Amino acid sequence: MKRAFITGATGFVGAAVARALVAAGWQLRGLARSGSDRRNLTGLPIEVVTGDLRDPASYQAALQGCEALFHVAADYRLWAPNPDDLYAINVEGTRGLLSAAERAGVQKIVYTSSVATLRLVGDGTVADEDSIATEADMIGHYKRSKFRAEQVVQQWAGEGAGQRWVVIVNPSTPVGPCDVKPTPTGQIVLDAAAGRTPAYVDTGLNIAHVDDIAKGHLQALERGRHGERYILGGADLTLQEILNQVTAIAGRRPPRIRLPHGVVLPIAHVAEAVARLTGRQTRITVEGVRMARKRMYFSSAKAARELGYTWRNPSLAFQDAVRWFRDAGYF
Repeated sequence: MKRAFITGATGFVGAAVARALVAAGWQLRGLARSGSDRRNLTGLPIEVVTGDLRDPASYQAALQGCEALFHVAADYRLWAPNPDDLYAINVEGTRGLLSAAERAGVQKIVYTSSVATLRLVGDGTVADEDSIATEADMIGHYKRSKFRAEQVVQQWAGEGAGQRWVVIVNPSTPVGPCDVKPTPTGQIVLDAAAGRTPAYVDTGLNIAHVDDIAKGHLQALERGRHGERYILGGADLTLQEILNQVTAIAGRRPPRIRLPHGVVLPIAHVAEAVARLTGRQTRITVEGVRMARKRMYFSSAKAARELGYTWRNPSLAFQDAVRWFRDAGYF
């Protein structure tokens, strides 16, 4: 039986990839930090390896005998008290994992990047894999850390004289069940479904069901071309359209007030200041508001053409997400 090593299996996208791998007949070993929330692993036949991306010695032995590596783990926060944590996990953690995989003789690697590493025009123009960005285009530490991590992967892939096989996938905005944390986007869905969203800003996102993105990871392993990257996305929607769909599913009234970005930005600064004082997370962040100035629309045509990637109507993702949040007691 085929064996794969996966990072991030306790998280939202990683758990969906793990479920897809199990369904496809793979044996799994998964890296999880000590004390991490492992609800997403319940019922999955996965060998859990307790360790940390920042400590290759904690998982080096577990990579032995694995044909494939799915590196899905990332520190996905739009605000962190110590931004150095994002670089330590997303950049240096990726670097150490690649070296460990090479030492273990892993044959194929699928690296989960993000559409955050692509360049956006900002006027609603759809971006694709050829929308080349520079680090100066990156807003905030999360996007900057993912940009640097993708550069690490690309450099590593190009140095192996054809012996290092790696494909990069760039998920857009995943929505669906098992968003335990939840992610920043999951929080938007949860708040709207719970009636906690009185207003919105003018922005847009590309929405895809998390299970479709997971299947795209397997297709990248099976059909992807070495060194290439593929956007795994869905449909482009304005934030107002997203909130209208979510509130309709949850039986709530949609927000009617549209706030200018210039009004929301000072609120975000105050919210982050309070978060620093209290040690708590904040739903509204400066980075999130700055990102919202541009509509984040993307094309998955390349993945559809080369991988056979498909995506379903985002309404199914919203339905599954709202149902899961309700059943899990998040309301």
